[in-house]
Amino acid sequence: MADPREESEPLLSRTRGGRARDSPAGVPSCHSVQVGPGAVARRDLCLDQAVVFIEDAIQYRSINHRVDARSLWLYQWYYSSMSQWILSFSIFLILVLAFIETPSSLTSTSDVRYRLAPWEPPCGLTQGVEALCLLVFAADVSVKSYLVGWAQFQKNPWLLAYLVVLLVSLVDWIVSLSLVCQEPVQVRRLLRPFFLMQNSSMMKKTLKCIRCSLPEMASVGLLLAIHLCLFTVLGLLLFPGEKDRERLAHFRSLPEALTSLLVLLTTANNPDVMIPAYSKNRLYAIFFIAFTLIGSLFLMNLLTAIIYNQFRGYLMKSLQTSLLWRRLGIRAAYQVLSSMTAEGEAHPEGVGVKLQDFLQVLQKVQLGSDRKQAIMEKLHSRSGDLLSADEFQKLFDEFDKRVIKEHPPRPEYWSPFLQSAQFLFSHRYFDYLGNLMALGNLVTICVFLVLDADVLPEDRDDFVLGILNGVFILYYLLEMLLKVFALGLQGYLVSSSNVFDGLLTVVLLVLEISTLAAYGFPHLGWKPEVLGLLSLWDVTRLVNMLAVFRFLRVIPRVEVSVGWWAGWCHLSGTRRNRVRAFSLSQLMAVVASTILDLIKNMRAFGGILVVVYYVFAVIGIILFRGVIVAPGNSSLAPDNGSAPCGSFEQLEYWTNNFDDFAAALVTLWDVMVVNNWQVFLDAFRRYAGPWSKIYFVLWWLVSSVIWVNLFLALILENFLHKWDRRCHLQSLTGDLEATSEVTVELLFRDVLEEPTEEELIEKLSHHPHLQLCR
Repeated sequence: MADPREESEPLLSRTRGGRARDSPAGVPSCHSVQVGPGAVARRDLCLDQAVVFIEDAIQYRSINHRVDARSLWLYQWYYSSMSQWILSFSIFLILVLAFIETPSSLTSTSDVRYRLAPWEPPCGLTQGVEALCLLVFAADVSVKSYLVGWAQFQKNPWLLAYLVVLLVSLVDWIVSLSLVCQEPVQVRRLLRPFFLMQNSSMMKKTLKCIRCSLPEMASVGLLLAIHLCLFTVLGLLLFPGEKDRERLAHFRSLPEALTSLLVLLTTANNPDVMIPAYSKNRLYAIFFIAFTLIGSLFLMNLLTAIIYNQFRGYLMKSLQTSLLWRRLGIRAAYQVLSSMTAEGEAHPEGVGVKLQDFLQVLQKVQLGSDRKQAIMEKLHSRSGDLLSADEFQKLFDEFDKRVIKEHPPRPEYWSPFLQSAQFLFSHRYFDYLGNLMALGNLVTICVFLVLDADVLPEDRDDFVLGILNGVFILYYLLEMLLKVFALGLQGYLVSSSNVFDGLLTVVLLVLEISTLAAYGFPHLGWKPEVLGLLSLWDVTRLVNMLAVFRFLRVIPRVEVSVGWWAGWCHLSGTRRNRVRAFSLSQLMAVVASTILDLIKNMRAFGGILVVVYYVFAVIGIILFRGVIVAPGNSSLAPDNGSAPCGSFEQLEYWTNNFDDFAAALVTLWDVMVVNNWQVFLDAFRRYAGPWSKIYFVLWWLVSSVIWVNLFLALILENFLHKWDRRCHLQSLTGDLEATSEVTVELLFRDVLEEPTEEELIEKLSHHPHLQLCR
């Protein structure tokens, strides 16, 4: 059993013995033994600590974890690709169970008029899968708790909540089995999205930002509520007559008037809500126009501005924290390695990291060979046997760059004719010709779709289109073979665009051969027979439409032109005013890079949306499952012919219900778009009760108001930052011919504050398991 008193001794001091709390009994700690057999174990422990700290820096992870030999092994195993894949798959699996559990979504349609009885899994099947997932989560929280230590576990609200959610889920799982899967409500289904949130640090930061923004949003929400109530009362006073069309349609009672004006706030029922009063007197339009101007155009946009103001520094704050974790990890690795030099023989150059120690650590670090090679080249360009702290840090600046892979050498041909052909088919103009042919293919399909729009399917003749489609596919095949000839197989496969083109060509070729085998060669009156939803010929035309993605390859070239323009802008100094206006290609590059950065940074925001959708869908199933019934089965569901115009029944919205999880997700999406969402409010008021409006209004607030504005703030932040800094790329990248491309972290690096030496040492001195001697 480890001696607990050793925990207070500095890890980097000489007094820390081999039986410290962070080191199992009998195993030397990092700095305990200078000679003898224990020196090898001490050295290996130091190297392993440095490896883990550097990997933490690469992945922007916290270094506040145990650092003894056993814990380091467990830590590396936990963050191995296999362990993380198992954890991620378990999270995915437990979330997907909602589609299979009762009520099952395994039907071809959610329309209550045509939906057949779905297959329901037997009791114990999904519960068994869920039990396996809960075991994985129990192991996850156990490993995390051990690695951070009991003291840190007690201070971490996410880990404490993780444990509580697991215990509640386990209890609810036991109750479910004891009731033979007939329990009315499964509480654990509401808690499942927590497993997704706790596994993402970016989602936690996003939730924290939302929480900090709630007071400001609540102030605008209060103004909206006052505005809504004031105009509701005014509306009731303006339309008092019992036979007034406006009152009968929209202002019959206070709740109905509130609902009508709330929907008008989203402009979903405009101008329908105004027409009865406006047809009576044109002056009534002033009431509705004033309400829309104040509410929709002023207060709602004010709410957007507040959310943007709170989130405009979101990306920079997250990158600032990431930069601190990276610097801490690198500095901790330096402290561990330099202590080995300091405690060894005296070195004439002072304290630092030996090159041989650094090379051993670099070989063990899980890092791409390209980046390792870049660090090695940077290391060979210096002199001396010891690395100072500043030199050690600069070596790992390669983390912020993405090394461009060198293209494999092209095949060498001796024949002048073959050399000319190789030059011709590897030129960019050959790519342009391929893009032109793909455009012609798409235009051909679209033209024939327009010409055949008024022709009955049995009267169509696909002879000409079949011939043209075969010609285009043969060209794609010829283009692929010629590029392989010019670039070589490895050179062809190194480009992702070539790989996409090749796969598309192979799929089209297989479909074309299958079509010819099934229907014969095209001839006059040729019309492939439809077997099922689509014929092979229709599938071929659909796959052909994927050729539009070939045009995305122009974006990197446009970005390169912007890099050239930014460098020229930097070098031309006095002529900068001449190039203030962006050209179309440069603007396209900014938009394209913004979209790419959004894709990279959307996981947290997309995860929040998944969590919100999941929770509201489960709540919707609990509240509204079975309330929407087929026409004729209830007095509340009249036939379409007798239903009022614009009602749920007349519009045939029968697929929008909460009878299963998939249907609930689609219904929530339709409400989030707020197009005709007053139809849903009215229908569920009649079928479930007036209290149902609270559910849909809350969903509108969370999804359409908060999340959509949050997404808008992220787009504005990314785009405006790139727009304002379009002439600053040269100072960030240095030489325009450099072998590295700028990443998001490096792009924003100039506006981030570098941690000071004192700050790093202070942070390391408060490490719960790594204590520096002073």
